[in-house]
Amino acid sequence: MSDWTITPSFVDSAIAARLPCLDAAFEAEGERITRDQISEVIRIDCDGTRYYLKRYIGRGLHIRRLLWVTRIESEWRNLLHFACWGVPTADIVAYGQQRRFGVFIRGAMITREIPDTLDLERLARQRPEVLHTRAHFDNICRQLAFVVRTLHAHRFTHNDLHWRNVLYRPDSGELFLIDCPNGHFWRWPVLGYRIVKDLASLDKVARQYLTRTARARFLLAYRGILRLDPPTKKLARQVLRAHTRRALRKRLGF
Repeated sequence: MSDWTITPSFVDSAIAARLPCLDAAFEAEGERITRDQISEVIRIDCDGTRYYLKRYIGRGLHIRRLLWVTRIESEWRNLLHFACWGVPTADIVAYGQQRRFGVFIRGAMITREIPDTLDLERLARQRPEVLHTRAHFDNICRQLAFVVRTLHAHRFTHNDLHWRNVLYRPDSGELFLIDCPNGHFWRWPVLGYRIVKDLASLDKVARQYLTRTARARFLLAYRGILRLDPPTKKLARQVLRAHTRRALRKRLGF
């Protein structure tokens, strides 16, 4: 069984006419951006707009093909959640997958490119003045805090919340969250651990480019307070301990 859904905003678009079904999505050609054992991403130009087509095949997914929500399904569901929650993200054009006797065979998703953006890690390398200008940094900090706080308020964690998955548009100062195939809803007490993991993932790169004061300002914005209080200090210690545990696991080869 195969299904393919075109989102309402793109029903009459040129890209929907070009890729009207899952078969067409797998026959499409474009500029290859990434490829691994189970997936690939290509970029397609259509009527002056660029789109990203992500395709997954069954090879390598093992038991998840049969029992769990597939990786591609998880990704489009999560992006739809983001849009519903008011979190800026890439617009989804279409998505779908094919199963045979309940077993995942292949799946695909098309998103519209977010133009004129850099991920935060590239921004830090190529335009460090943006992060070190108070007005620009406060703008990024405020938006990122809103995004992360919104996810966590819905008991959802990204689980791959690295700077490379946060896009920034320097001209307008807008922030976007992308690439979330591992995001998941949790309940306490696991939720608390996962929240710390998200924050530690952000801080892993932040500690390379930002001062402790700047990183503390992000935590204040995330918590929605103006001064450090005992719960925020406790959260900061948990984030730092997560770095220590990660470093230890890496040394031990886990």
